[in-house]
Amino acid sequence: MARCLVFIVFQIYCLISTVGLPLEPAELLQLGGDVGGGRLSTDPADVLEASRDFGGFTRGEPLAVYHPSGAGDVAALVRAAYGSARDIRVSARGHGHSISGQAQVAGGVVVDMSRGGKAPSRALPVYSPELGGHYVDVWGGELWIDVLNWTLSHGGLAPRSWTDYLYLSVGGTLSNAGISGQAFHHGPQISNVYELDVVTGKGEAVTCSEAKNPELFFGALGGLGQLGIITRARIALEPAPRKVRWIRALYSNFTEFTADQERLISQSQHGGGRRFDYVEGFVVAAEGLINNWRSSFFSPQNPVKLSSLKHHTGVLYCLEVTKNYDDSTAATVDQEVDALLGDLNFLPGTVFTTDLAYVDFLDRVHTAELKLRGKGMWEVPHPWLNLFVPASRIADFDRGVFRGILGSRTSGGPILIYPMNKHKWDPRSSVVTPDEEVFYLVAFLRSALPGAPQSLEALARQNREILDFCAEAGIGARQYLPNHKSQPEWEAHFGEERWARFAGLKAQFDPRAMLATGQGIFPPPALLSDF
Repeated sequence: MARCLVFIVFQIYCLISTVGLPLEPAELLQLGGDVGGGRLSTDPADVLEASRDFGGFTRGEPLAVYHPSGAGDVAALVRAAYGSARDIRVSARGHGHSISGQAQVAGGVVVDMSRGGKAPSRALPVYSPELGGHYVDVWGGELWIDVLNWTLSHGGLAPRSWTDYLYLSVGGTLSNAGISGQAFHHGPQISNVYELDVVTGKGEAVTCSEAKNPELFFGALGGLGQLGIITRARIALEPAPRKVRWIRALYSNFTEFTADQERLISQSQHGGGRRFDYVEGFVVAAEGLINNWRSSFFSPQNPVKLSSLKHHTGVLYCLEVTKNYDDSTAATVDQEVDALLGDLNFLPGTVFTTDLAYVDFLDRVHTAELKLRGKGMWEVPHPWLNLFVPASRIADFDRGVFRGILGSRTSGGPILIYPMNKHKWDPRSSVVTPDEEVFYLVAFLRSALPGAPQSLEALARQNREILDFCAEAGIGARQYLPNHKSQPEWEAHFGEERWARFAGLKAQFDPRAMLATGQGIFPPPALLSDF
C-alpha cells in the first residue's frame, strides 16, 4: 500500500508541475495513510464532466478527478493537499446536480464520490432499541434512489424524509438540507441523520453525532461542504407504505391557499394522528395548467375537467397532498381523505386524485426527467432560485413577485411553494432559515430554452429582480442552495452570530480553506511564503 501512496503523490506532483506550480514530493511523502484503490485521472472525459453541473452556465475545469474506492482514499488525498506547501483545492462531487458551480474547483482536484456507477458494498438496515427504530449506513456518494431500493428490498423500509428528486447524492443533500413535502412532519433530511463520517480539511477521518464530536456533526449538516466531505451517513428509516393517494386541488385566492397549507402542516402537532403525509403546492398560470411539467399527474383514466375555470385568467395555486396507505388501511383511506379535505377552501370541482405505488410517487420527478430528455429539454441551463420566505410576508411576496415581477406568467418550469415548521429543524445545524416558526420554500425551478442565450439572460435577470424586491421590501427571505457573490453577502446571509460560529468552525476543520471553494464563501488564505 505504501507504493500506492508514492504513486498518487507522484501523480499530483506531475500534474501541478505541468501548470507551473512546482511541488516538492517530499512534502506529500511525509504523510502517512493508505490510498488503497483510489485513482487520479486526467482523462479529458473525466475532466469535462467534473467541470460542469446541472445549472449548465458555470464551468470550472479541474486539474484532475480523483476516484476513491472508500473513505480512506478520500482522507489520504485531502491529507496530501493539506500538507502541501501549495494551494491544492479539493471539492467533492456527487451526481453533479449543483446549480452555480458549487462542486467545481478550477485548477484543483474533484473527488468523484459516485464511484463510477459501481455498486458499493452496502450495510444492511439495523434495528436500534436505543433509537427506537431502524437505520442504515450509506456511502456519501450513494444516490437516494439506490438507498430507497436497497432498504425496501431488505425489510420493506425507507428513509423518512426526502427530496423531490431522488437522483441526488446523500452527501450532497445533507450538505444543504434535503427537503420535500414530508419536511413539515419529519423535518428535512438533515434532521433524520444519526451519525456521519466526515473527512475534514485536514484530512482527518472523524465519526461524529449529536453525542460525539457534535460541533462537526451539526456544522457539516447544511454546511455546504465547507467543513469536510461526508463519506458515510447513518439514515433514519421507517416501514414503507405500499400505496399513495395523490391529490391536487386548485385555488384562485392566495390567502385561502396559504391558510389551508398552514392548517395542514399544523395537524402534524394537533391533528390527533389525522394528517396528510406530504404537503406541497405550486403556482401556475390558468392557461398553462394542463401544459406545465407536472401535468403527468393527470392520466387518460383521470381526465381533467376544468369547466369551473373557463373564465378564469391570471395566477392559480395548486395544493398537492398525499395520504399513504397499505393493505390494512386501504378500506379507510377514502374516509380519511374526505375528512381532511372537508375543511379546505379550494375551488369547487377542482380536486383530482390518483393512486400509485409509494416508490412511483417518490420517483415521480425522474419520470418527468425522462420525458424532458426525450424532447432535448433536460441538458439545458437551469438558473434556479430557491428561497425561504417567512410566513408573515408570504402575501407580500405573492403581490410583488407572482402578480408583480412575473406578471401572472409562470412559463419556463415549475414554481413550488409550500410551508414548513421551523421546530423540525435543529438550530445547531449550519443551514439558515427565517426567524419564524412557519416559513415557505418558494422554488423557481425554471429552464432556459436550448440554444437561446437570451432566454437564460432573461431568467437570470428576473431572478435578480426577485432578490432585489425581497431586499428592498424587507421580506426577510433567505436563499436555500445559496449562491452569493462575495463574502459580505455570505455574512449577511448567515447573520452576525451564525457567521461568527460558521467561520470559527471553518478555521477549526478546514484552516486552509481548501474544500468546496466553488461555493465562494471563504477565500483561501494567502499562499505560503515559500510558494
